[in-house]
Amino acid sequence: MKNKLALYLDLIRWNRPAGWLLLLWPSLSALWIAKQGFPGWHLIAVFTLGTILMRSAGCCVNDVADRDFDRHVKRTANRPVTSGAVSPKEALVVGAVLAFAAFLLVLTTNFVTVMWSFAALAVALIYPFAKRFVSMPQAVLGVAFSFGIPMAFAAVQSNVPLLAWVLLLGNLFWVIAYDTEYAMVDRDDDLRIGMKTSAITLGNADVPVIMLCYVAFLMVWTLALDFAGRAMGPWFYLGLLAALLQAAWHFMLIRTRTRDGCFKAFRLNHWVGFAVFGGIVVDYLMWTGIN
Repeated sequence: MKNKLALYLDLIRWNRPAGWLLLLWPSLSALWIAKQGFPGWHLIAVFTLGTILMRSAGCCVNDVADRDFDRHVKRTANRPVTSGAVSPKEALVVGAVLAFAAFLLVLTTNFVTVMWSFAALAVALIYPFAKRFVSMPQAVLGVAFSFGIPMAFAAVQSNVPLLAWVLLLGNLFWVIAYDTEYAMVDRDDDLRIGMKTSAITLGNADVPVIMLCYVAFLMVWTLALDFAGRAMGPWFYLGLLAALLQAAWHFMLIRTRTRDGCFKAFRLNHWVGFAVFGGIVVDYLMWTGIN
């Protein structure tokens, strides 16, 4: 049982929390924006635990869908499903249990959030197969990894305003940036096996497009909040500056396109999201306090 548990933890990338942190910070940021301040411990707990559970479930589905490709990629050849240590059926059962647990959490919110959770699940299930047909599957992942934003607004306001979708669009640019860095790590292997990724599609334009996506992410969020009448204060802009400086550092890591540099940049991306989240939280705290 201990060995089996270790395999399941490896399956859901338990020792690599950067994956679920990339989903968590935009969702929590949206909660604060929707509430215009502290959203309450209940919603924080629901979205934090739900993010961890759904990202883990997504890993299960992704590994089953990619098992025949992963064995040809250096970085993924030893994943539990690919290596045969966990059967595809086992992985899908684990994923279903985790997704159901996340759904139980959503049931503690409201009807609108529950309905949107089905759309979020559908996009999450589509992504693993997009890599076979879409030249920029990172855009599909961007929608999946950003869906916590409209769900956060739904949980707070019982509706999803235009602001939520604009923030989702901005966050999509960030996902394209960091997942292209991730795809650059496996570009040689993906070319050999015929996988479609943004790193392959963009070719030598990969680094410039990544940097433009970082800038677009921060600009869209800033302008969206301003046009929605929620212009933020100095702490928010300090968080943006911290995120922008990190993006500049990532340029230094990826400009030579080495595997180690690109993978390091990807792994550190959750700090970009945390910088934006931290700026939002402190800004609201300074102006409104925790109710």
